[in-house]
Amino acid sequence: MAVTKHRIVSGEESEIHDEPHIEGSRVTVLHVHERVEERGLRPETVADRLNLDLADVYEALAYYHRNPEEMQSVEAHRQAVAEGSETLEKPE
Repeated sequence: MAVTKHRIVSGEESEIHDEPHIEGSRVTVLHVHERVEERGLRPETVADRLNLDLADVYEALAYYHRNPEEMQSVEAHRQAVAEGSETLEKPE
């Protein structure tokens, strides 16, 4: 049985995201956290829906809780981007 080992890639190391994500995918740590801890989905459900190993989901959750300052910064950045996009004028 082949074992796939994923690790979390930080936003600084990533070539595809400006926030931590699961290596080999575009799924971010914050996305996993939101699904499991804010929406109440089971980790198994998230793994199935996102085509991840269950270990990847738990690794993302562990990363989120081990790096609270970094994750708060990611959330603040997302909020600022969302607020900035709301102030743009819509084309006619």
